Amino acid sequence: MIKVMIIEDEPQIRKLLCKIVEKQDGFEVVAEAGDFAGAVTEYTKYKADVVFADIDLNGESGLECVKVLLALNPKLKVVFATAHSEYMANAFEIYAFDYLVKPFSVERVVKTLNRIRDNHYEEEKAQSGLEHLEQHKEKLLIKGKEQISFVDKSDIIMVERVESVTQIITKEEIYRTSIGLGEIEEKLSPKEFMRCHKSYIINLSMISKIEPYGRWTYIVKFKGIEATALITAQNYEELKKMYQ
Repeated sequence: MIKVMIIEDEPQIRKLLCKIVEKQDGFEVVAEAGDFAGAVTEYTKYKADVVFADIDLNGESGLECVKVLLALNPKLKVVFATAHSEYMANAFEIYAFDYLVKPFSVERVVKTLNRIRDNHYEEEKAQSGLEHLEQHKEKLLIKGKEQISFVDKSDIIMVERVESVTQIITKEEIYRTSIGLGEIEEKLSPKEFMRCHKSYIINLSMISKIEPYGRWTYIVKFKGIEATALITAQNYEELKKMYQ
């Protein structure tokens, strides 16, 4: 299901757009907003895939509002629906998907939604192909903010979760992604990697030392990097059994 958010200060226009979107297969309106602050709050909460936005939000700039949302998600598809045709060039400078000038017809909105649906399915198909390539060639696909990286799984020394960011650490580079540790753990061999702590995954072949750190935790040190990981006492005992 493609999630849509409507940012429009006129309630009647907002209601009309919601009705048009909801009648199309594969779309769901997950949020609505009538001003700049409300739009950012609602987007942060619901993470829409597509945003319909007016240029003028009760005197506030819809263009600036969309720039904030694009900073949160560069892949967000933006459709401007506005009476201000003079801002069309500005809209396409920030890679707007489409620009609808009021009064727009239902057919014109449906045409845009059909294009979005086709584009969405093509992106899903391409992503599926990339993930298949990742599994086939023993590489880990890492989706960053602006790019996709392929990393040899054997080169990974440790994986660390810091607040809302996951860091994949190799000797040469640190890759950052929003993907959770659980998803990464599923793609790594349990014979070679261990989820040693709620915030860490380690490559067993890269361990150089393990030292006490408090009563129930130990510090793991690795070959070739200064970064360290934590391992729980329970996992430490399990690790010792593996090498006995």
